[in-house]
Amino acid sequence: MRLLILILFWSLLLYSCKEVTFREPQPAGASSLKEIPLKLRGSYATRDKATGEIGDTLIIESWGYHFKDKNDQDWLGKGTLSDSLVVKFYENIYFVNFKEGDQWVLRLVKEKSPGVLEFLSIDIQDDSKRKEILRKISRKVPVKEIQRNDDTFYQINPTPSQLMQLIKEGYFTGIELRKIR
Repeated sequence: MRLLILILFWSLLLYSCKEVTFREPQPAGASSLKEIPLKLRGSYATRDKATGEIGDTLIIESWGYHFKDKNDQDWLGKGTLSDSLVVKFYENIYFVNFKEGDQWVLRLVKEKSPGVLEFLSIDIQDDSKRKEILRKISRKVPVKEIQRNDDTFYQINPTPSQLMQLIKEGYFTGIELRKIR
């Protein structure tokens, strides 16, 4: 179960071979944050639903984020605010944008309640659901398919109001992270 949680977490955090992307950091026109706000900083973990055991930990700091395993060892996975990792705050949602080549990948962080964050993306990894999700999105904004080596990007260019509509309609899904310190 721990492995499943880890795989899900990484697939949500890092881009994968099939991803909805953007031409620029989202939402377009919103200002980038210079540092991560104090209320988001801390250590967050997933818990195994069966055992309640804490898994790997996401640590959010003023400058970005990094990960530790359950043995408190740092491991691969660090992001520093820069021109390739941009965080914006718009309508009570944190938009985490990271650049992959010429594409911007987006993750959302929403404060669900004090100490609980929702970590969201448009999940199109499941082949059986991808076509349907992209078909529905394309009714709202044009979708451009881009091939790069073994990766496929489905680029959209929504206005901020179109992006917020996609969020409200449930296209962004994900996991909960609970603050542990």
